[in-house]
Amino acid sequence: MGIFTLVLPIWGPAEVNFMAGLDELCDQLLQMVKKSRGLFLSVLAPAMDPYKFRPSSAHDSPYWTTNAGAPVWNNNSSLTVGTRGPILLEDYHLVEKLANFDRERIPERVVHARGASAKGFFEVTHDVSHLTCADFLRAPGVQTPVIVRFSTVIHERGSPETLRDPRGFAVKFYTREGNFDLVGNNFPVFFIRDGIKFPDMVHSLKPNPKSHIQENWRIVDFFSHHPESLHMFTFLFDDVGVPQDYRHMEGSGVNTYTLINKAGKVHFVKFHWKPTCGVKCLLEEEAIRVGGSNHSHATKDLYDSISAGNYPEWKLYIQTMDPADEDKFDFDPLDTTKTWPEDVLPLQPVGRLVLNKNIDNFFNENEQLAFNPGLVVPGIYYSDDKMLQSRIFTYSDTQRHRLGPNYLMLPVNAPKCAHHNNHYDGFMNFMHRDEEVDYFPSRFDPVRHSERYPIPSAILTGRRERQILAKENNFKQPGERYRSWDPARQERFISRWIDALSDPRLTHELRSIWISYWSQADKYLGMKLANRLNVRPTM
Repeated sequence: MGIFTLVLPIWGPAEVNFMAGLDELCDQLLQMVKKSRGLFLSVLAPAMDPYKFRPSSAHDSPYWTTNAGAPVWNNNSSLTVGTRGPILLEDYHLVEKLANFDRERIPERVVHARGASAKGFFEVTHDVSHLTCADFLRAPGVQTPVIVRFSTVIHERGSPETLRDPRGFAVKFYTREGNFDLVGNNFPVFFIRDGIKFPDMVHSLKPNPKSHIQENWRIVDFFSHHPESLHMFTFLFDDVGVPQDYRHMEGSGVNTYTLINKAGKVHFVKFHWKPTCGVKCLLEEEAIRVGGSNHSHATKDLYDSISAGNYPEWKLYIQTMDPADEDKFDFDPLDTTKTWPEDVLPLQPVGRLVLNKNIDNFFNENEQLAFNPGLVVPGIYYSDDKMLQSRIFTYSDTQRHRLGPNYLMLPVNAPKCAHHNNHYDGFMNFMHRDEEVDYFPSRFDPVRHSERYPIPSAILTGRRERQILAKENNFKQPGERYRSWDPARQERFISRWIDALSDPRLTHELRSIWISYWSQADKYLGMKLANRLNVRPTM
């Protein structure tokens, strides 16, 4: 038995002596904390390790506090001179509250600003260990936690989800060897094939910087210089241009990656997500109806479906190509404006993606969620795809601008495996460090290199130059896709292009160029456009 003293310094000096055992004393103190909302208790007890204390807004404090934990006895009135004011600058709680409010929004993403996220798992269903040594793909039955973000691409954070626009489909795998980000879209191709054109492309698709209105003449003008965009437009201006919701939407990695097995054998690879509930889209009238009643219909559908236990699921397929065979095709396999023929390079099943948990907080796990195609794991690597090479830099760069240099420390972005390096400090660093050695190598630090793993080892040769790909072949695949549709679907595609090319600011030259392009893709498509627009193509 011992005598313990409880000090209550806020309300005046007071002492309470307890002749009780330690367990009984702790129970009494806990009850007093719950009953005394205004008391600040200082107990002679062992200090809590602050580094085991995860920041959270739910620590069951019975009273309001500042961010530093100090009690706030009045959260309704500012500190003023008299009842009317003026307000005193020394009202720290007021200043802190307003300053935090002023900063509670972060810069909007330049693209993919509007999005919705959900969590779940990826499970391997088919053995692909002969293709890759990636640990999370090591055997059927292996499950990996994931978070997925779906998004619109061009429009702003508050825009309707029914607008004609590509959709982002980004998956973050929390593997035992670090995070793997598979960042793609709902279409298997892209507008351009070289990242140096990406800022121009986005600027043309974004609103006019003078009026802040998205205008067809700007889009048509820019892409008239890039006939490789035709294939992407056969998706965007097709019926699939407005998905019904995120659950009924395909996904594609778009870029060409490489898979490497334990023996070092390399294959080019493309990733494809197929929804088990099928693909569904909205035509113009349906989009107007749905968007008019709810501009967040796809976000709501995803959230409600998961809440009801109707978990969305996708199958992951891959197409693989031996790099030795790339010259056998009439296009460059690394060209993001091209698809790989499935009759020659069939889809191979890999696993399934199941989203079975909604995010806990929209800001933490959607707005602060950051993807980067540069995040790969052993067994998966980049290719020389020009768009992918550019994305490796620009994604991490934009996240550092948007979220800060330590964005990978945020819980939603941080790896779930053990990790260690000497990257530290900078804005918003909240990782505890007590190391004395911040260099490598060191005989005082036991951290060593990991075991070596294979990466592609092709010998690179060539002149330093700025050139387009040798095999452009811009018109074959768009024409084949157009001819695969039924007449009604073709007619809807033509009508959308008539609307785009009818912008009053378009010149005769621009209309002629586009009719020429579509004529090279399909002669009859070009003729129909020319007749309706009363323009003769300039071949």
